[in-house]
Amino acid sequence: MSTNLATPVPQSERILIIDALRGFAILGILLMNIPGFGLPVAVGGDPSVLNEAGSMNFKIWQLVEWIPEGTQRAIFSMLFGAGIILFTERLQKKTMGTEPLDYFTRRMLWLLVFGLFDVYVLLWWGDILFDYACYGLIMVAFRKMPVKGLLIGAFVCFLLMAARDNRDFYKDKKIISKGELAAAIDTSTVKLTDRQQEELGAMTKFKENSTQEKKLKKMEKSILFTTGNYADLYEYRTDMYVNVIVKYTYMAIWDVIMFMFLGMAFYKSGILTGQASSKLYWLMCIIGLGLGLTISWLRLQPMIKYNFNWFEYTKNVQLELYTVSRTFRSLGIFGLIMLLFKSGWFNWLLKLMRPVGQMAFTNYLTQSLICGIIFYGIGFGMYGKMERYEVYYVVGAIWLLQIIWSNLWLRYFNFGPLEWAWRSLTYWKRQPFRKSNSQTETMGTM
Repeated sequence: MSTNLATPVPQSERILIIDALRGFAILGILLMNIPGFGLPVAVGGDPSVLNEAGSMNFKIWQLVEWIPEGTQRAIFSMLFGAGIILFTERLQKKTMGTEPLDYFTRRMLWLLVFGLFDVYVLLWWGDILFDYACYGLIMVAFRKMPVKGLLIGAFVCFLLMAARDNRDFYKDKKIISKGELAAAIDTSTVKLTDRQQEELGAMTKFKENSTQEKKLKKMEKSILFTTGNYADLYEYRTDMYVNVIVKYTYMAIWDVIMFMFLGMAFYKSGILTGQASSKLYWLMCIIGLGLGLTISWLRLQPMIKYNFNWFEYTKNVQLELYTVSRTFRSLGIFGLIMLLFKSGWFNWLLKLMRPVGQMAFTNYLTQSLICGIIFYGIGFGMYGKMERYEVYYVVGAIWLLQIIWSNLWLRYFNFGPLEWAWRSLTYWKRQPFRKSNSQTETMGTM
């Protein structure tokens, strides 16, 4: 192995806008994750459970669901896709043969281990590291594909994910329609077949799960186990991961790799690094947010109209538009951030966010740690005790903490602590952790 291979990436070689984008994304992900950390399962995405309509809580839910929901994870996926190319290209300049892929594979396998640590030790059921490790091992095969091919790949994934959303949606609609047909049969004259009884039972169960009573029981169960002892907490949170996120890994593969394809294409074309024209970023911002926010607003209205009753929503709504809405909103917000970068007026903000992005791995896992201490029963046990708007105060406090500590930490160290561990494990060589005096002095003058 080259003696230079395991050295830190020099500051002069870092793409600073990518670091800043990663900083925005990692903080934005907490904005999306906080209901899963601090609010009971049934309550997080459903303001009807605690009758929040008309309150500040409802306005907060509506604002988050309307604009940023899902967008920061999308941008992070784009950056992850670009990172595959950055990592392998840097190694290809210093090594021969298959070594770049060997190191990348080891990097992804260690990421998978860290993901399992997030789930089974920090007990965050919404972890994405495991997913990204799996998808990274797939997407590295496309790293040399030309921009046009990558964009086609992204579009195909978009179509497949939108189709998957609606395929699942229409499976639920079919449960309702078949159940209603069975319910309409006059059982005083005709006996239901075994199949008709199953269809009626499936519809009845679906309908009961949408009742207020069922939602409240689900909420009470989540509070009981999350604020209980470690054994109860472990079983409950890890079971949620297996039942929700592992299923998501299988079902939503097109969702994540679509944005990884886009990230690769945007990196190769210079869009991700700010080399494209301002006109392109304006188009992305205006079209993306214009269409995305409109579709998002239209998507939320039936939820509100049917008071978050999924049975009634599924029965009466014709299309599931989440993927379409999220894709446009994500591109719009990306375009907006790039316009801030191109303008030069917000260099102070981007400079502030760069260390956060350089320590994104550490910041992501410490979000799980901090929120666990605040909300779980093995910590302060605040789960289910805070109003919806109050959990966003926690978000603000963690943002402030991570911005300050990231900027301070990287004045004295080459990497965040977990970035250092991950890199050392990838190269199987201890990395230089502390900056030299000359590096520290240089940072102080920047």
